[in-house]
Amino acid sequence: MDISASFGELFGLAAAVAVSGAIAGLLAGIFGIGGGAVIVPVLYQGLTILGVDDAVRMHISLGTSLAIIVPTSIRSFMAHYRRGAVDMDLLRSWLVPIPVGVAAGAAVAAVLSGAALRGIFALLAALVAARLLFNRESWRLGSVLPANPARAVVGALIGFVSALMGIGGGVLNNTFMTLYGRPMHQAVATSAGVGVLISLPAALGYLWAGWGEAGLPPFSAGFVNVVGLVLVIPLTIAFAPLGVRIAHALSKRQLEIGFGLFLIVVAVRFALSVL
Repeated sequence: MDISASFGELFGLAAAVAVSGAIAGLLAGIFGIGGGAVIVPVLYQGLTILGVDDAVRMHISLGTSLAIIVPTSIRSFMAHYRRGAVDMDLLRSWLVPIPVGVAAGAAVAAVLSGAALRGIFALLAALVAARLLFNRESWRLGSVLPANPARAVVGALIGFVSALMGIGGGVLNNTFMTLYGRPMHQAVATSAGVGVLISLPAALGYLWAGWGEAGLPPFSAGFVNVVGLVLVIPLTIAFAPLGVRIAHALSKRQLEIGFGLFLIVVAVRFALSVL
């Protein structure tokens, strides 16, 4: 690995990662997501500057992002739970399906190329953003969430795709719940709990999948980099409660538009990195 990056570049990287941590914390509270869509591209760019092998660069970004999301999601979930906004019945029904999907997703991600992972994420983000920005009340699959086994399959798919993307599942769960007529605020709050179910097993999966892999940067445990954790986690935890207060002060449509615009930016960022 090339470690000749200047002090200025390293300082700039640290500043960018710190800012991403603050933004990720706000997003966790506002949208019920772990902030992985912000953290992943910042970490990827930083690892590029440091000359980390391209074969593992995206995987480290994803694994570290998921590890960072663990405390962020817990903090956001507890804040929403105290407000009584979380659908605990849905979360309990996904205690097994989501971790099963996460395990499968982490295993698949370990063998996919970084470009493939970025391309899949860009497509998914664009599709969800379109649904939010051009939302119609008629765009519903029903008025009641499906029961098992369909619900279990959805949970497993959310876990699988989230593990591939390095995200906490808020993007997917928000879409799922609102398509069945659930209020956006409840979807956001429940997504924070989904993030807990996804991020912990996913981070452990990336740690295991990358253990002993060639080309890892210093201070890495598998595909999880400890330096990234130390820089970002304190800020995400500190800013998550502020995001929760913002979320409960906004209307449903404001949340949808804000979330949709955010996803468009993320989709473009990842799509350009694949080209």
